[in-house]
Amino acid sequence: MTAMLPMAMAACTPTVQMAAPKEPITVNLNVKIQHEIYVKVDKEVDDLFSEQGLF
Repeated sequence: MTAMLPMAMAACTPTVQMAAPKEPITVNLNVKIQHEIYVKVDKEVDDLFSEQGLF
């Protein structure tokens, strides 16, 4: 009986195995980027464009 105790304990020892996946890991990201640009123009330039236009 005492001879079987170490064998029984070895049989119950948990094992952890790590392995790399066989297929490549794919990460799909959907990123939405929004931005706003504010342009501050001098009053004289703003009046010039509004009166004569750019072209």
